Parts: sequence; structure tokens; C-alpha cells
Amino acid sequence: MSEYFACAISPSNRRHQQQMDALLEREGIMRDKNLTYSAGIFDDCGQMIATGSIFENTLRCMAVSSDHQGEGLMADIVAHLVEVQMQRGNSHLFLYTKCDSAKFFGPCGFYEIARVDGRLVFMENRRDGFDRYVKQLLQQMPEGSIEKPGAALVMNCNPFTNGHAYLLEQAAKSNERVVLFVLSEDKSLVPFRDRLAMVRAAAAKYDNVTVVTSGSYMISSATFPSYFLKDDALVTRTHADLDATLFTRIAKALNLTCRYVGEEPFSAATSSYNEALASVLPAHGVELRVIPRKEEAGTAISASHVRQLIHDGRIEEIRALVPDTTYAYLTGPEGAQAVARIKASGNVIHH
Repeated sequence: MSEYFACAISPSNRRHQQQMDALLEREGIMRDKNLTYSAGIFDDCGQMIATGSIFENTLRCMAVSSDHQGEGLMADIVAHLVEVQMQRGNSHLFLYTKCDSAKFFGPCGFYEIARVDGRLVFMENRRDGFDRYVKQLLQQMPEGSIEKPGAALVMNCNPFTNGHAYLLEQAAKSNERVVLFVLSEDKSLVPFRDRLAMVRAAAAKYDNVTVVTSGSYMISSATFPSYFLKDDALVTRTHADLDATLFTRIAKALNLTCRYVGEEPFSAATSSYNEALASVLPAHGVELRVIPRKEEAGTAISASHVRQLIHDGRIEEIRALVPDTTYAYLTGPEGAQAVARIKASGNVIHH
């Protein structure tokens, strides 16, 4: 038998790209839209028999042809992708896989973090990665604070609006302590650095609110893997179930007994996501509180609308939709990059 090896798949090589799509399809996988590197293993006839890809610090879209399973090709693909990740400076790695495929990644150095039965397993290459993450969160809590039950908010804030501010206000005035998680994935038009700065500026007036970053264990809808799930409804439900599973473990460690979300009048997917959380969290002792959206001139405030106004060169009109701290940030030198990205984007409505 020939000795196979993995090699990069060039984005401009149409034949290899088509072979990758065909192999993934045969194995019940669609190509993920978020890929920054792909590799393949080819047989002596030039046919692709294994493939795998990378997005940020995750491994994705890994498949071995059914004719060559049991030959150790998955280990070869994983080893190649891990080497590429290390060269890129990414040492803490994650992957998502079907439940029946998880057993192949244990020998490759990956450990299960959480699973959604029958649908997905979330894994990482550190045995104690999640425990270390929780420990870091505990270190950021004010001394003695976790003795009191607290509330949680998970926000993207792209950018931080009066809607976000209202949700934070409701949580802060109704709970002794609040932990606000800012999604740290940098897939939004407003960069993570700017989103975090705007949140911290707005939250500074509350002495019972602690702002923390989400790290790699809270996955945004922009980067949630959906390449082996069959429809949008299943993607939304699985994302919510995984989020809830991970969040309940965080909530238990930080003594968080409720989570606030905003009512979602615009996005059917987000509304379904909230419904899924509502059915999962209470079973783990976490109440979900859905707060009606803050309105301006009879319309619910949305970050999408704020971005649209910025995109259209009408930034002065966002004054009524964002806190003074957000407006000052976006119209000052610190927010220039975010404003430029929004203006240059062809689509400002999503995420």
C-alpha cells in the first residue's frame, strides 16, 4: 500500500476544490462557509480520499472516504492540521464532530467538552481546558461575590445600543450581582476590542456588574458549525443546546441562577434560539428571563439599524439609539476602524 501524506488544497485549484466538496457530500457533510485552510490526501490515481480544514483555532470538515476508513488517514489529516495551527500560533484547538465520529479523535489528542446527544460533540486538545477557563472566570469575580446568586448576560454588541443598555439595566436593578459575557469571536463588523470597550464604558456606572470575555466556550451564531446538520431549525436548536450545556456548567461554578435575553422581533432564528434556551436552562436550575425590547419612535432598537445608519453616512442619527458612551466612541478616533468597516461592508444586517 502506498504511503499517503496530506497537502494543502489551493483555493484556486478548482479540481481539488470539487473533489473536496464531493468527498464531504458523500460523507454527509456540507462545506463550512468559515474556512481559512484546507488539506487533502490523494491516492495513487490523484483521487482525494481524505480532507480536513481550519477556521481560526478550530478543525472542521474532516472526512475520510468510506473506501479507505480504518487506514489511519483521519489521524494523518488531524496531525497535518494541528501542525499548520501550531505554525499559525494556535496551540489551544477545538473541533466539532458527529457523535459517532468522536471516538476517532481521542487517539489524536482531543478530549470531549460537551455533547448534544445524537447530533454533535465539542472537543479540545487540552484535558483541563474548560476547568482552566472557569478558574480564570472565578479569578475575575470580586472577592466574596459568588456567595450571592447572580444573573448573566451574553452579548455580542455590534455595536452596544440602548437596547443592550436597557437589558443590562433590568438585570442590574433586579439582582445583587451580574456577570456580562462579551462574545470574543472577532467575526463582527465592529471589532472585539471596540465592542468590549463600549460595553465596559456603559457598564462602569454599575457597581454590581462584572464584564468578562467569553473565550472559546461560548460560540456565536456566526461561527457555529453547521456543516453536518441538515436544516436551519436543527442548527438553531443544536447551537442553543450546546450553548445551554456549556453555560449551565459555567453558571454552577459562578453561582449564576438566571440568564437574561432580549425579546427578538426581527430574527426568527434568534427567537427560536431563545425558545430552545427556555426549554433547556430551567432543567439545570437556571431561569431564563426574556425582556421586551427597548423601543425608539415605536420601533424596537437593533444593532442592525444602527449599522445601517452608519453605513449610509447618517451617523448623527444614531444618537437616539445608542448610549452617549457608544456615540462618543464611534465618532472618536478609537472607533474609526469600526466605522470604516461598516461603511465598506456590502451587508450590515446580519450578526
